[in-house]
Amino acid sequence: MVKLNKIYTRTGDDGTTGLGSGERRLKSDLRVEAYGTVDEANACVGLARLHTAANHPELDAMLGRIQNDLFDLGADLSCPQTGEKLDYEPLRIIAAQTRRIEADIDALNAHLQPLKSFILPGGSPAAAALHLARTVTRRAERAMVALAEKPQEHVNAEAIRYVNLVSDFLFVAGRVVNDNGNADVLWVPGKNR
Repeated sequence: MVKLNKIYTRTGDDGTTGLGSGERRLKSDLRVEAYGTVDEANACVGLARLHTAANHPELDAMLGRIQNDLFDLGADLSCPQTGEKLDYEPLRIIAAQTRRIEADIDALNAHLQPLKSFILPGGSPAAAALHLARTVTRRAERAMVALAEKPQEHVNAEAIRYVNLVSDFLFVAGRVVNDNGNADVLWVPGKNR
């Protein structure tokens, strides 16, 4: 259980932060950027839920599970796999979480007509918020992939699969809240030439 009595510690005043392993890194470190962007995506999902709670309770429950999983993802990223023995078992994203979000995507997508055009983010406040969460999640994914490319770093492959699916889920969810895609705003190539 997490217990926070004091929010500020002054340990980060020098521009560093502590990873879950206890190692200190610069706040500009790519690993910190990755889990910080996951946190930002989580906040965007929370904002989107302000628009889904009343009219889309099943979708809102799915988003609630995703928010919890995004905290798991942040914990996974904040404790790099170094091979060193730790006093605890680090939290990792697992295949069951990936399978669950795939099932949620399939359930939501079953009610949608296939896309015949790209769509623009918007249509309804809920859809706009979900698309914002999607784009921030994609940025988190890019940071995670860049981190995984560094030879001295390790990123859980299941975590990369999971975050990719979160952005897919948010795209589909955006269509669902847009009257199952009927209120999607379609891209018209070259419309304003």
